[in-house]
Amino acid sequence: MATVNFSVPDDVKAAFNEMFNDRNKSAIIADLMREAVERAQRKQRSHEAIVSILERRKNAPAISEDQIRAAREDGRP
Repeated sequence: MATVNFSVPDDVKAAFNEMFNDRNKSAIIADLMREAVERAQRKQRSHEAIVSILERRKNAPAISEDQIRAAREDGRP
């Protein structure tokens, strides 16, 4: 298992120690780091999906408002 050293503001450290005084702080930090990595990965995948959609739209045929309206009407019972 790796050791990670970083600095945090004193008030954050005090609040963390008070809130989690009877728990395994290393496990809590590891869980928080895991969540941060997962959140960043989701954000990256979302960004990549948006870029992909925008790239594909560049090659999509242009459709007029009349064509859209007609398609809506055709799809209604």
